[in-house]
Amino acid sequence: MYQNKTFLAIIPARGGSKGLPRKNIRDLGGKPLIAWTIEAAKASKYLDRVVVSTEDDEIAAVAKKYGGEVPFMRPASLAADDSPGIEATLHAMEHLPPYDFVVTLQPTSPLRTAADIDGAIGLCLDNGADSCVSVTEPEHSPYWMYRLDGQNFMIPLLTIPAEQYYRRQSLPKTYRLNGAVYVTAAQSIRQKQAAVGDKTLAYIMPQDRSVDIDSELDLAMAELLLKNKGAL
Repeated sequence: MYQNKTFLAIIPARGGSKGLPRKNIRDLGGKPLIAWTIEAAKASKYLDRVVVSTEDDEIAAVAKKYGGEVPFMRPASLAADDSPGIEATLHAMEHLPPYDFVVTLQPTSPLRTAADIDGAIGLCLDNGADSCVSVTEPEHSPYWMYRLDGQNFMIPLLTIPAEQYYRRQSLPKTYRLNGAVYVTAAQSIRQKQAAVGDKTLAYIMPQDRSVDIDSELDLAMAELLLKNKGAL
């Protein structure tokens, strides 16, 4: 609880990942990937409840082992490759008592900390926003990115004065969603059917806590970063 508001954490973890099979329970530093998110959520000062939404029995058993609640199983129809992520959130909200805010925590962001969760919650409520999402600076600026036309000619993705292309320091700062934390007013989710509201703040995270696990390379990078931090 924070500012007399209640917070439900939902960790969506389906079993059918394609890019990295069974990734939510793959080993990272001696424990399943999902365990890192559950433990960060359990260490939060503000979260009132930590629920894992899954259709997979093995993931459910692992989640319970590390302290996550699995009060219901998600229907397989809401865990397909093309299922919108918000459907899992709405399903969970339908099966649980009402909370003021929902905090969605992807298990593929194992380096996010309890301080990041609480920081995003505090930023959201202290500024009267209806949502707050975690972001990080991209490795490569979109101002240096191109699309190709039908003949493979390069077309700038964004347009800025030509003289600025060659000085990184002159480029406007940009940010991308890193998928680690979504704090959203429950009322906004119901109205917009989305985790991002009309008044959304950005909680900025460094790149070394913004790894999103979707491949073997991502998993190896997370392991290396954890070792460098002395967390392993």
